[in-house]
Amino acid sequence: MEDVQRHSVHTLVFRSLKRSHDMFVSNQAMLPEVDEDLERVKKSIKARDSYGLVFDRVKKANATRQKQQLDASSSVETPSNETEEPQTAIQPYEPQKSLVPIAAHPSNTSNVTSNLQLIPKKAPTIPKPKWHAPWKLYRVISGHLGWVRCAAVEPGNEWFATGAADRVIKIWDLASGKLKLSLTGHVSTVRGLAVSPTHPYLFSCGEDRQVKCWDLEYNKVIRHYHGHLSAVYSLALHPTIDVLITAGRDSTARVWDMRTKANIHTLTGHTNTIASVVSQSSNPQIITGSHDSTVRLWDLAAGKSVCTLTNHKKSVRSVVLHPTLYMFASASPDNIKQWTCPEGKFVQNISGHSSIVNCMAVNPDGVLVSGGDNGTLFFWDWRTGYNFQRFQAPVQPGSMDSEAGIFSMTFDQSGTRLITTEADKTIKVYKQDDEASEETHPINWRPEIIKRRKF
Repeated sequence: MEDVQRHSVHTLVFRSLKRSHDMFVSNQAMLPEVDEDLERVKKSIKARDSYGLVFDRVKKANATRQKQQLDASSSVETPSNETEEPQTAIQPYEPQKSLVPIAAHPSNTSNVTSNLQLIPKKAPTIPKPKWHAPWKLYRVISGHLGWVRCAAVEPGNEWFATGAADRVIKIWDLASGKLKLSLTGHVSTVRGLAVSPTHPYLFSCGEDRQVKCWDLEYNKVIRHYHGHLSAVYSLALHPTIDVLITAGRDSTARVWDMRTKANIHTLTGHTNTIASVVSQSSNPQIITGSHDSTVRLWDLAAGKSVCTLTNHKKSVRSVVLHPTLYMFASASPDNIKQWTCPEGKFVQNISGHSSIVNCMAVNPDGVLVSGGDNGTLFFWDWRTGYNFQRFQAPVQPGSMDSEAGIFSMTFDQSGTRLITTEADKTIKVYKQDDEASEETHPINWRPEIIKRRKF
């Protein structure tokens, strides 16, 4: 018994191709005969489908021209004392199968053809943006020993809290910028903070998978919310009910009863890290942005997703609610997109960032601010998407160039001060330039045609 000769995969594939070629090469040129009637019918159908309106217009124009020629020739041949025109003279020239009847007098034909013409759609123009005063840096606060990842302002607008990679939460006086208190308890980077407007509570979450509730009367942890399987990146408080929402690297958002620590809902559906979560009192009450490039709107009562926005092409790292309008914005390296609530209807793209957008904030005056991974701050007019200021945050002396990233930002309760937390371990506070006016800093506005991509 002879051994079967082994061949390489390349040889076997080549042989198979050769066999197939030999099998079908004999009838390669034997094409079926063309049916001329079918070809003619197919061409007529295609022509009628693509150029039917043009055909009708040409047919009517030819009929009108023939009628005018006939009227002119009949007027020459008819004696001047005859007032009546022969009625049967134009009968053979009337189109018998036209869809729209031709008017009896040539003067009316212009009205008929004008009704058939398509009315050009007027292109939308950019509305003039509202003037906003430019912003300037007026305070740099140092004190953390690691990247400062989050910030939250308390409802009374007297102090704000920051969390950093040094595992410490620090409380700062908003007016003076002085350190008031340091809270230790996390064993890894603090990634999210929220201050309750109705209780003396501060909530924090971090990469140690822990979600803590701090009692600010005693400055100690009174509750832990256990359930996340990985780092917790963002948290939000519901504005009207005692509910806490957390989200993170395990691709889930969890809804907690603030007092009983019960896990009410586990919102699943995202396929990658949830980087940002916000909550509002109306439906849908929870909005999440994820690294899977989607934004999801959740029904809090049912505990399920009611809408998934797939317009972004890259990861969504920030979602922000407008404080007065029923709208929100989501940020991704491709674009910042605005949406209406509650159905998530797309409004417009805001483009201009050339880096990853880590965070956003918006104040009641309609100033939208976005911070990039390269330390750039972009100030936008919310309504028009007009970029009225660009700012490169100065890096702390001694820091590396790569430590220019802005990780989070928030406005104070008045909307007149902007707090940013950055990779150079500092907290920067910005305010509007009081001396600026529309004359000294005019709007560089050119009314051009706007091309908004509806996707």
